[in-house]
Amino acid sequence: MDSVEARANLDRLIHERGETYGAISRLLGRNPAYIQQFVKRGSPRKLDEADRQLLARYFGVDEALLGGPSVLPAAVRGRGMSSLQGLIAVPRLALGASAGPGSLQEDEAAAGALAFDTRWLRALGGQPEMLSIIRVDGESMAPTLSDGDDIMVDRADGIDRLRDGIYVLRMDDVLMVKRVALAPRRGHFSIRSDNPLYPTWEDVDPASVTIVGRVIWAGRRVG
Repeated sequence: MDSVEARANLDRLIHERGETYGAISRLLGRNPAYIQQFVKRGSPRKLDEADRQLLARYFGVDEALLGGPSVLPAAVRGRGMSSLQGLIAVPRLALGASAGPGSLQEDEAAAGALAFDTRWLRALGGQPEMLSIIRVDGESMAPTLSDGDDIMVDRADGIDRLRDGIYVLRMDDVLMVKRVALAPRRGHFSIRSDNPLYPTWEDVDPASVTIVGRVIWAGRRVG
Protein backbone atom coordinates (compact mmCIF):
# COMPACT_ATOMS: atom_id res chain seq x y z
CA MET A 1 0.00 0.00 0.00
CA ASP A 2 1.37 3.41 -0.95
CA SER A 3 1.64 6.34 1.42
CA VAL A 4 -1.26 8.26 -0.16
CA GLU A 5 -3.69 5.41 0.53
CA ALA A 6 -2.38 4.91 4.07
CA ARG A 7 -2.83 8.61 4.80
CA ALA A 8 -6.38 8.56 3.40
CA ASN A 9 -7.25 5.53 5.55
CA LEU A 10 -5.91 7.18 8.68
CA ASP A 11 -7.80 10.40 7.91
CA ARG A 12 -11.01 8.42 7.49
CA LEU A 13 -10.49 6.52 10.75
CA ILE A 14 -9.85 9.72 12.69
CA HIS A 15 -13.02 11.36 11.41
CA GLU A 16 -15.20 8.28 11.84
CA ARG A 17 -14.05 7.93 15.47
CA GLY A 18 -14.69 11.65 16.10
CA GLU A 19 -11.05 12.25 17.02
CA THR A 20 -8.79 15.15 16.12
CA TYR A 21 -5.34 15.21 14.59
CA GLY A 22 -3.97 16.77 17.76
CA ALA A 23 -5.49 14.09 20.02
CA ILE A 24 -4.05 11.28 17.91
CA SER A 25 -0.66 13.02 17.88
CA ARG A 26 -0.73 13.15 21.68
CA LEU A 27 -1.69 9.48 21.80
CA LEU A 28 1.61 8.79 20.03
CA GLY A 29 3.56 11.15 22.28
CA ARG A 30 4.24 13.44 19.33
CA ASN A 31 3.89 17.18 18.84
CA PRO A 32 0.27 18.29 18.22
CA ALA A 33 0.81 18.90 14.49
CA TYR A 34 2.46 15.54 13.75
CA ILE A 35 -0.55 13.63 12.41
CA GLN A 36 -1.97 16.59 10.51
CA GLN A 37 1.35 17.01 8.74
CA PHE A 38 1.44 13.31 7.89
CA VAL A 39 -2.13 13.23 6.57
CA LYS A 40 -2.15 16.55 4.71
CA ARG A 41 1.48 16.93 3.60
CA GLY A 42 2.92 13.43 3.64
CA SER A 43 5.57 14.40 6.20
CA PRO A 44 6.90 12.06 7.41
CA ARG A 45 6.60 9.93 4.28
CA LYS A 46 5.44 6.93 6.30
CA LEU A 47 4.56 6.24 9.90
CA ASP A 48 7.14 4.96 12.32
CA GLU A 49 6.58 1.23 12.96
CA ALA A 50 5.78 1.68 16.66
CA ASP A 51 3.36 4.53 15.87
CA ARG A 52 1.67 2.45 13.18
CA GLN A 53 1.22 -0.53 15.51
CA LEU A 54 -0.27 1.65 18.24
CA LEU A 55 -2.69 3.31 15.81
CA ALA A 56 -3.78 -0.04 14.38
CA ARG A 57 -4.56 -1.29 17.88
CA TYR A 58 -6.32 1.92 18.89
CA PHE A 59 -8.61 1.94 15.85
CA GLY A 60 -8.98 -1.84 15.78
CA VAL A 61 -7.86 -2.31 12.17
CA ASP A 62 -5.27 -4.31 10.30
CA GLU A 63 -1.88 -2.62 10.29
CA ALA A 64 -1.76 -2.97 6.49
CA LEU A 65 -4.35 -0.19 6.21
CA LEU A 66 -1.77 2.20 7.63
CA GLY A 67 1.07 1.10 5.40
CA GLY A 68 2.46 -1.81 7.38
CA PRO A 69 2.49 -5.59 7.02
CA SER A 70 -0.83 -7.36 7.39
CA VAL A 71 -1.52 -9.51 10.44
CA LEU A 72 -4.94 -10.72 9.28
CA PRO A 73 -5.79 -13.74 7.10
CA ALA A 74 -5.81 -13.14 3.36
CA ALA A 75 -9.54 -13.95 3.17
CA VAL A 76 -10.30 -11.02 5.46
CA ARG A 77 -7.50 -8.77 4.22
CA GLY A 78 -8.68 -8.91 0.62
CA ARG A 79 -12.10 -7.46 1.37
CA GLY A 80 -10.78 -3.97 1.98
CA MET A 81 -11.27 -1.45 4.71
CA SER A 82 -15.04 -1.71 5.04
CA SER A 83 -14.86 -5.32 6.22
CA LEU A 84 -12.45 -4.34 8.99
CA GLN A 85 -14.62 -1.65 10.53
CA GLY A 86 -16.30 -4.22 12.76
CA LEU A 87 -13.09 -5.98 13.80
CA ILE A 88 -10.57 -5.42 16.56
CA ALA A 89 -7.07 -6.84 16.04
CA VAL A 90 -5.74 -8.19 19.35
CA PRO A 91 -1.97 -8.87 19.37
CA ARG A 92 -0.86 -12.44 20.03
CA LEU A 93 2.32 -12.32 22.07
CA ALA A 94 5.20 -14.73 21.71
CA LEU A 95 5.31 -15.88 25.31
CA GLY A 96 3.43 -18.20 27.58
CA ALA A 97 2.18 -17.98 31.15
CA SER A 98 4.49 -20.09 33.33
CA ALA A 99 7.16 -19.85 30.60
CA GLY A 100 9.56 -17.41 32.26
CA PRO A 101 10.15 -13.86 33.42
CA GLY A 102 8.73 -10.75 31.85
CA SER A 103 5.52 -8.78 31.64
CA LEU A 104 3.16 -8.38 28.70
CA GLN A 105 4.28 -4.80 28.21
CA GLU A 106 7.92 -5.79 27.94
CA ASP A 107 7.21 -8.52 25.38
CA GLU A 108 4.66 -6.61 23.29
CA ALA A 109 6.53 -7.02 19.98
CA ALA A 110 5.03 -10.40 19.24
CA ALA A 111 3.92 -12.62 16.47
CA GLY A 112 0.78 -11.47 14.73
CA ALA A 113 -2.76 -10.86 15.93
CA LEU A 114 -6.23 -12.34 16.01
CA ALA A 115 -9.24 -10.34 14.78
CA PHE A 116 -12.48 -10.30 16.78
CA ASP A 117 -15.88 -8.79 16.19
CA THR A 118 -15.95 -5.40 17.91
CA ARG A 119 -19.36 -5.82 19.54
CA TRP A 120 -18.53 -9.30 20.81
CA LEU A 121 -15.22 -8.10 22.20
CA ARG A 122 -16.77 -5.15 24.01
CA ALA A 123 -19.42 -7.47 25.46
CA LEU A 124 -16.60 -9.28 27.26
CA GLY A 125 -15.98 -6.06 29.16
CA GLY A 126 -12.36 -5.56 28.12
CA GLN A 127 -10.69 -2.39 26.89
CA PRO A 128 -9.61 -3.19 23.29
CA GLU A 129 -6.36 -1.23 23.46
CA MET A 130 -5.37 -3.11 26.64
CA LEU A 131 -5.99 -6.66 25.41
CA SER A 132 -3.35 -9.24 24.55
CA ILE A 133 -3.40 -12.95 23.76
CA ILE A 134 -0.80 -15.31 25.20
CA ARG A 135 -0.31 -19.04 25.37
CA VAL A 136 -0.85 -21.28 28.39
CA ASP A 137 2.22 -23.39 29.19
CA GLY A 138 1.76 -26.47 31.36
CA GLU A 139 -1.15 -28.25 33.03
CA SER A 140 -1.40 -26.45 36.37
CA MET A 141 -4.82 -25.00 35.47
CA ALA A 142 -6.28 -28.18 33.94
CA PRO A 143 -9.06 -28.96 33.27
CA THR A 144 -10.08 -25.27 33.06
CA LEU A 145 -7.08 -24.34 30.88
CA SER A 146 -4.82 -26.79 29.05
CA ASP A 147 -1.28 -26.61 27.76
CA GLY A 148 -1.28 -24.68 24.48
CA ASP A 149 -4.58 -22.84 25.01
CA ASP A 150 -4.76 -19.18 23.99
CA ILE A 151 -6.01 -16.79 26.66
CA MET A 152 -7.06 -13.16 26.28
CA VAL A 153 -5.75 -10.91 29.03
CA ASP A 154 -7.21 -7.52 29.92
CA ARG A 155 -4.27 -5.55 31.31
CA ALA A 156 -6.61 -2.75 32.43
CA ASP A 157 -8.24 -5.13 34.91
CA GLY A 158 -5.56 -5.59 37.54
CA ILE A 159 -4.82 -5.13 41.21
CA ASP A 160 -7.12 -2.11 41.62
CA ARG A 161 -10.19 -4.22 40.73
CA LEU A 162 -8.96 -7.56 42.03
CA ARG A 163 -11.70 -10.13 42.67
CA ASP A 164 -12.14 -13.87 42.43
CA GLY A 165 -11.15 -15.08 38.97
CA ILE A 166 -8.31 -16.21 36.72
CA TYR A 167 -5.39 -13.84 36.29
CA VAL A 168 -1.99 -13.64 34.66
CA LEU A 169 0.50 -12.65 37.34
CA ARG A 170 4.20 -12.55 37.99
CA MET A 171 5.60 -14.09 41.16
CA ASP A 172 9.26 -14.88 41.89
CA ASP A 173 10.13 -13.62 38.38
CA VAL A 174 7.88 -16.20 36.72
CA LEU A 175 4.88 -15.28 34.57
CA MET A 176 1.97 -17.60 35.31
CA VAL A 177 -1.78 -17.98 34.97
CA LYS A 178 -3.58 -18.89 38.19
CA ARG A 179 -6.91 -18.62 39.97
CA VAL A 180 -7.08 -15.80 42.52
CA ALA A 181 -9.42 -16.02 45.51
CA LEU A 182 -9.79 -13.14 47.95
CA ALA A 183 -8.84 -14.05 51.52
CA PRO A 184 -10.69 -13.14 54.73
CA ARG A 185 -7.68 -11.05 55.72
CA ARG A 186 -8.23 -7.68 54.08
CA GLY A 187 -5.91 -7.02 51.15
CA HIS A 188 -4.58 -10.58 50.98
CA PHE A 189 -5.60 -13.36 48.60
CA SER A 190 -4.91 -16.97 47.64
CA ILE A 191 -3.26 -18.12 44.42
CA ARG A 192 -4.57 -21.50 43.37
CA SER A 193 -3.98 -24.11 40.68
CA ASP A 194 -7.10 -25.84 39.37
CA ASN A 195 -5.03 -29.00 38.97
CA PRO A 196 -4.68 -30.51 42.47
CA LEU A 197 -1.24 -31.87 41.60
CA TYR A 198 0.17 -28.34 41.54
CA PRO A 199 0.81 -25.98 44.47
CA THR A 200 -1.46 -23.39 46.03
CA TRP A 201 -0.35 -20.30 47.94
CA GLU A 202 -2.62 -19.11 50.74
CA ASP A 203 -2.81 -15.66 52.35
CA VAL A 204 -0.48 -14.03 49.81
CA ASP A 205 0.91 -10.57 50.47
CA PRO A 206 0.00 -8.38 47.43
CA ALA A 207 3.45 -6.76 47.61
CA SER A 208 5.02 -10.07 46.57
CA VAL A 209 2.98 -10.43 43.38
CA THR A 210 2.49 -8.33 40.23
CA ILE A 211 -0.99 -8.71 38.75
CA VAL A 212 -0.63 -8.35 34.98
CA GLY A 213 -4.30 -8.67 34.02
CA ARG A 214 -7.49 -10.68 34.18
CA VAL A 215 -8.18 -13.57 31.79
CA ILE A 216 -11.49 -12.85 30.02
CA TRP A 217 -11.52 -15.46 27.24
CA ALA A 218 -9.85 -18.73 26.28
CA GLY A 219 -9.59 -20.67 23.03
CA ARG A 220 -8.11 -24.04 22.20
CA ARG A 221 -7.36 -26.39 19.33
CA VAL A 222 -9.77 -29.30 18.97
CA GLY A 223 -8.52 -32.67 17.74
